[in-house]
Amino acid sequence: MSEPSSTELYEVKRTLKELSEKKGRGTELVSVYIPPDKQISDVVKHMREELSQSANIKSKQTKKNVQSAIEVIMQRMKLFPRPPERGLVLFVGMIPKGGPGTEKMETYVFEPPEPVQTYTYHCDSQFFLEPLEEILEDKEIYGLAVIDRKEATIAIMKGKRVDIVKTLTSGVPGKHKAGGQSQRRFDRLIELAAHEFLKRIGEHINEAFLAVEDLKGVIIGGPGHTKEDFINGDYLHHEIKQKIITTVDTSYTGDFGIREVIDKSMDVLTEIDIMKEKKLVQRFLTELIDENGLASYGEAEVRQNLINGAVEVLLLSEDIKSKRYAFECPSCGSVAEKTIKNETEFENILCENCSETMKASSSQDVIGDFVKLAEEVGSEVEIISTETEEGMQLLRAFGGFGAILRYRV
Repeated sequence: MSEPSSTELYEVKRTLKELSEKKGRGTELVSVYIPPDKQISDVVKHMREELSQSANIKSKQTKKNVQSAIEVIMQRMKLFPRPPERGLVLFVGMIPKGGPGTEKMETYVFEPPEPVQTYTYHCDSQFFLEPLEEILEDKEIYGLAVIDRKEATIAIMKGKRVDIVKTLTSGVPGKHKAGGQSQRRFDRLIELAAHEFLKRIGEHINEAFLAVEDLKGVIIGGPGHTKEDFINGDYLHHEIKQKIITTVDTSYTGDFGIREVIDKSMDVLTEIDIMKEKKLVQRFLTELIDENGLASYGEAEVRQNLINGAVEVLLLSEDIKSKRYAFECPSCGSVAEKTIKNETEFENILCENCSETMKASSSQDVIGDFVKLAEEVGSEVEIISTETEEGMQLLRAFGGFGAILRYRV
């Protein structure tokens, strides 16, 4: 199955944001998720059933709008002999544009960036976006373990999905009441059993986590100090040990302990993502200050360097709002491209050949335009948030456009 491109991901994220702001007057916005293995004929059959059921809607206007949306979906289904390889998502409904009678039918049909898992038909005053939001979530993989002397649970977390890999129990006995030599001998046996158990945990963790290709990090939790003994001891493969992000004190072990580890480490994981952004912008600023540094900034300069294939990492602020328009001269047919920040700039777009006012023929989001250019030349793309000081600096000082270069231009 082909992986979604960065352009596809960006476009879907942008569409998702747009869809989240849409509201219907009644429960008349229809959302349909079609898995790749679903028969189109089955979808059409279900739509006919829903069309029949919609006759029972009391509000005449809502009934009319729901039926119109279902008919649009049925028409669209004729274009697909089968769903695409990742399935199909449709959002259709009447969106009010102002006062009464200003509704306009809007239709969004696209293949999502990851396969649709479950067939869904949903009718509400808002589009049903949760499955798409889950698909778009970062699917970074973390290894989790919760440990004490009696048991250990090992899990792998990918996005929001958590798979328990192994649950181990120790058989380490509790404290012994006897005194003297008997007590000391028993304590040594307990320590030996505890050591053997930690060794066994390490073997299972090494086996589970070394097999994961893109493991982002490891988090170890548990009640008491056993987790520290485990980390400080010689139980883990050096590659796994280097990936330990943090340790977490938990009240529980087992599945509950794993959930507790996740809940208590969310702030740390968020901070890791923020630190990655901060480091990238700091690297860009360091290159910029260096007399022989590999950095570029500003829309025009970064665009040209992208076209030349000189950009290693493209940094774009998530708050860039401008659009890239294609213009055509109605007089001589000349074409030009221009970035427009607000509509007042449309008034003075003159043809360089005949000075005639040019007309806009098409437009796209500037971020999408840059992502597409970057994809064509194999440049890495990072969309930088404005939640950090560095992110705000990229937006305010450099217009939101920065690049770390492959070679000096």
